[in-house]
Amino acid sequence: MSIENGAAPKSLPRINDPAPDFEAKSTQGVIHLSDYKGKWVMLFSHPADFTPVCSTEFIQFARRYADFQALGVQPIGVSVDSIFSHIAWMRNLEQNAKVKVQFPVVADLDTRVSQAFGMIHPGASDTAPVRAVFFIDPKQVIRAILYYPQSTGRSVDEILRVFEALQTTDAHGVSTPADWKHGQNVVLPPPQTQADAEKRVADSSLKQHDWFLAEKELAKK
Repeated sequence: MSIENGAAPKSLPRINDPAPDFEAKSTQGVIHLSDYKGKWVMLFSHPADFTPVCSTEFIQFARRYADFQALGVQPIGVSVDSIFSHIAWMRNLEQNAKVKVQFPVVADLDTRVSQAFGMIHPGASDTAPVRAVFFIDPKQVIRAILYYPQSTGRSVDEILRVFEALQTTDAHGVSTPADWKHGQNVVLPPPQTQADAEKRVADSSLKQHDWFLAEKELAKK
């Protein structure tokens, strides 16, 4: 799916859909989402530059940039402000918060990117994107989506946790339980046959809760 002639796709992207490709001006020049194929991408929108909640988020994203890099994640910001507004805001944050924003921020003046990803919710605003986060894998497939109202700042810890959980699932074919963090036990997929269930409960290497729920420890790197 791609954005053509300024039109949004007929249906908004969902989990496991291909992420719509785009070409857009950013604070690091013209970029395409497809430029980042082969990497994990955090595509996130904010309602407007020079606003209080957005400023706190960008400060934290900038401070935690090394953590995103460690997971191989490329952040890309999006709002309907101009390039000049983005640059002025980035300079303001650098001067006042002593942080440098090292990832591109898209100037989505015509709202093509925001509309294609469903970042604009008419009930919240006519033009300003809500706080959306799209977790995009190296094959450019959307793996998770988070939406927040304009009044609520996002948790960087939670965003990083979701990326690490997705990467753990891909690497080991497992799931992650509630509140999972790196180094904790993971959850095995449920058995698909009676024989598999019997084999599962007989496996002493697992932490058994019931025949359908078992945890295991991943080998330490």
